[in-house]
Amino acid sequence: MPSESRPHAGARQPDDGRLPVADRLDDDHFPAYTMGRAAALVGVTPAFLRGLGGTGLIAPTRSDGGHRRYSRHQLKLAARVRELVDRGTPVDAACRIVGLEERLKQVERDYEELRRQSERAAHRHQHQ
Repeated sequence: MPSESRPHAGARQPDDGRLPVADRLDDDHFPAYTMGRAAALVGVTPAFLRGLGGTGLIAPTRSDGGHRRYSRHQLKLAARVRELVDRGTPVDAACRIVGLEERLKQVERDYEELRRQSERAAHRHQHQ
């Protein structure tokens, strides 16, 4: 684990109110991976990841030095695109498919939350 991920004694805590890096590593959206590490984990070239950034599917965070940083969630999206490309799907089509899959998952989460809210409201109304 990089030294910046594990604060040493006397290390400064972030001034922006966020948790220290080591405490955010369980967050799927925390940009923990460098371009090289991300590419190695997904099994693609850095150029492939840059290309995904160009499609808008993945927008890596930039470090203070301007280097791309990727989250686990972004790596999962990249891996899904690679899977589709390996099956013969053109990259642009694979990115559209993955983007639509993500939108569908979000709609399903939103629907489930609205359903729960509706059930709670109905329950409260019955007990008034």
